[in-house]
Amino acid sequence: MLQINDVHAGYGNLKILRGVNMQVPTGGIVTLLGGNGTGKSTLLKAVSGLIPLMEGEVLFDGVSISKMKPHERMRLGLVQVTQAKEAYPAMTVEENLVLGAYTRRDRAGILADLERVYEFFPVLRERRKQLSGTLSGGEVQMLVIGRGLMAKPKMLMLDEPSAALAPKVVLEIFANINRIAKTGVTILVVEQNVRMALILAQYGYIIRDGVIMIEGEAKKLISDPAVKESFLGGSVANTAKALRN
Repeated sequence: MLQINDVHAGYGNLKILRGVNMQVPTGGIVTLLGGNGTGKSTLLKAVSGLIPLMEGEVLFDGVSISKMKPHERMRLGLVQVTQAKEAYPAMTVEENLVLGAYTRRDRAGILADLERVYEFFPVLRERRKQLSGTLSGGEVQMLVIGRGLMAKPKMLMLDEPSAALAPKVVLEIFANINRIAKTGVTILVVEQNVRMALILAQYGYIIRDGVIMIEGEAKKLISDPAVKESFLGGSVANTAKALRN
């Protein structure tokens, strides 16, 4: 579905990405992992069109989108949920969600998708008339993911969905991401929480200094000695069981 070919990108004269190659096939979950400043968010911005490519090409469903504007990419079904967790505090939860469907004109479909978001995140139904500025951090994360779903994505890109959240809330968010993927939405998760992301995903990439250093099936990366020594800790088995329940 998504093909990233030899992508170089950055800000002004500062190059952050140095020849990134990645694939995200249709269906399932792929994760991009790395610490702060490694190029994860920069890659999402390049794919979304928020920053231009210096070199390389991005294809979505076999079509080059490298020169498309962000809203054009979104209309194709490529939707990003940013790390900033930006909700409009003076608008209600439901108003925020409906805003995610601003490019759509199918009222019946919008209402059906709103109901689907409430099924994924029941707390949002309970808070639907509440101002989003009164939500907890975890509820805001659910809201922005739900708003992304309202754009009817073929592929949803999530930037650091676990950032600044309590472990119990992180587990709930990731369990819902897993449920969303099972409905047919392809998902790319960009994360620092390596253990959780590898349990969730089928395939993983690890980026460092703007270069993909390691890639492979997630279950193999979890048991890779180099990955375990550098990134992993805690009980993988217990976390996996909780995610899939």
